[in-house]
Parts: sequence; structure tokens; C-alpha cells
Amino acid sequence: MNSRIELIRVAVVDDSALMRRLITAALSGAPDITVVGSACDANEARELIRASDPDVVTLDVAMPGMNGLDFLRKIMELRPTPVIMVSNLTAEGADTSVNALQIGAIDVVQKPQGKEGMEKFGALLQSKVRLAASARPTLEKRRVAGIPGPRTALARPAAFSRGLIAIGASTGGVGALTKLLTSLPDGLPPIMIVQHMPKGYPERFAARLRVELGRDIAEARPDETLVAGMIRIAPGDLHLRVVRRGGGIQSELEDSDPVTGHRPSVDVLFESVARSIGAKAMGVILTGMGRDGATGLAAMRRAGAVCLGQDRDSSVVWGMPRAALEMNALDEEVSIDTMPQRILHHLTAVRRDGGA
Repeated sequence: MNSRIELIRVAVVDDSALMRRLITAALSGAPDITVVGSACDANEARELIRASDPDVVTLDVAMPGMNGLDFLRKIMELRPTPVIMVSNLTAEGADTSVNALQIGAIDVVQKPQGKEGMEKFGALLQSKVRLAASARPTLEKRRVAGIPGPRTALARPAAFSRGLIAIGASTGGVGALTKLLTSLPDGLPPIMIVQHMPKGYPERFAARLRVELGRDIAEARPDETLVAGMIRIAPGDLHLRVVRRGGGIQSELEDSDPVTGHRPSVDVLFESVARSIGAKAMGVILTGMGRDGATGLAAMRRAGAVCLGQDRDSSVVWGMPRAALEMNALDEEVSIDTMPQRILHHLTAVRRDGGA
């Protein structure tokens, strides 16, 4: 029996010699990861990637000459490769990281803060490299251009048979959500989203989408009454639920224990929707690693909600949608390109409980 380990080959790109050494040391401690080389700028990185054909690239945001975002665009245009951005823990770093995720980066890891953060940084980086190695990055021309593209929103239906859309996503979800929300018209029932992101990132993601799309998009707030046209994204460290209160639907936030290893958890949102909205809801599960959301989506489907999952071919990581499929939680598997049309179709279709 061949017990040879298939090594994940990583190229390290950072303008700091110290960070290149730290990243290399952190990755070299893993038996299944090897660093094939390092580069200090885009020119060196281009040659390194061409010569070594790595499985994963770690990329610094701030570099001399061509910055990390511009170089990421080039990678995604010419040689789509799983990229992990290495970012500073600052407001500016978070904004840039969200931009990178929209362009096509698989994930973001924050640079270590002092010696005490190195062990945690190394373990986190190794786990993200393993995840990235199994991902399939995709190119979205509108995002690579760095500016909003032409509005392609579909016509808004005149009436709705469902009163809320709940969406869950993880790895690759920032790009998928950007594409999906760009193609949906304004004025739909409230859309509630859990996207696995670090604390502070959902607020900046929502702000970017609000500017790009000119819509009511924001980080979710506690005790907010949900109305048509509203899009809310769960904070990076709190669970998001919906409840019926005073004749309306309101959002709730809580800092209880992680569920399926996550806070916020897609399962928490979906299960609250199943209890509070039932057959008048729609659930959508997008690209992501793991199983978060599958149990909650199954509960929504049992309650009569219509449930859609992103298909394998258009997912960066077909983990969460696959888990939902295996639990018989999906009415349809849908590509991200056709997801907007299917959502609009089901918003006006007769419900399984016979409602209109």
C-alpha cells in the first residue's frame, strides 16, 4: 500500500522578509504542506508561480509596485489559483480583505500580533491552506474590473407568495452573494444572510454592497422590524435569528455558544426561520466548507419552505450544499448564474401548503 502523503504546494508572497520567514516556518511544520518558494513583490511572484505551479498562494495586501489586490486580479484573470490573503488587523485591512474576497480570494488570515499569536496563526494558516487546496476559484469579470458592472437585475414580481428569504454561505460566498444580489431586483421580501466572516468584516461587506447596488443593505441589528427591500448580514461574532413579534418579523442577535463550530451559524438562522415563518419562507444555501446550514434547511423544508442549493459546478467549495442535498433538504440544485431566476420563480409559485 502506498502511504505517501500528497503534499500541498504553497507559494508565499509578502514584501516583508520577516513575514515570509514566519509564514514559511508556520507552513513547514505541517507534514502535508510544503513551501515551494517565496517572493517579495508581484514581479518575483509572477515568475515563482509560473515556475512552480503552486496549489495555493498566500498573498500580502500591501506590496511595492503592484499591490496585492491588483496582483490578485491578474492571478484570477490569467491563472485562477486558490489564494489566501494575509492581512493586518485594521479597519483598512478589513476593507481590503473584503474586496479581495469579492475578487476571488478563497479566505483571509490576519497577521500574528506578537509572539503569543504565532502558534494560533500557524494552526489557522495551515487549516486555511488545506481548505483552499480543495477549492475551485472562479473568475467574475465584473468584480475583477474593480467597479460595479451594468445593472442586470431582473424584473420584480408584482406579488409574493413568501415573506422572507434566508441565505447561508461560507468559503466562496462573498463572491457568490455579490453576484446573486446584483442580479436580484430591489423590493423583494427581506433577505437575511449568514456568511462566515471574522468580526467587523460583515459590516464592511454590507457597506460595499450598499454603495455598489444602492440598496438597503446593512449588518443585522437587534430587535429590528424586517420589511420589504431590506438585506441584512449577520455580524461576525453573533448568531442571527428571526422571530414573530407584535404582528411583524424581527431580527434577534445573541452571543450563545457556537453551533456546528460557527457563530454566527447558518443552522441557527434557518431553524429560527422554520419555526417563525415556516411555509412562507425560502432558504438558499451557497458555497462553503462543512455542514453548517444542512440541518436548519431540512427543518425549513419540513415546514413547507422552498429550499435551493448552489450546484457543484458553480461552487468554490461544494460542502454545505452537498450536506443539505444528502439530508434531502433541497427542492432544487441551481447554478449561481440561474439562482436569481429560480428565486423569483418560487417567490410567486403556489406553496406546498396550498397558500398563494
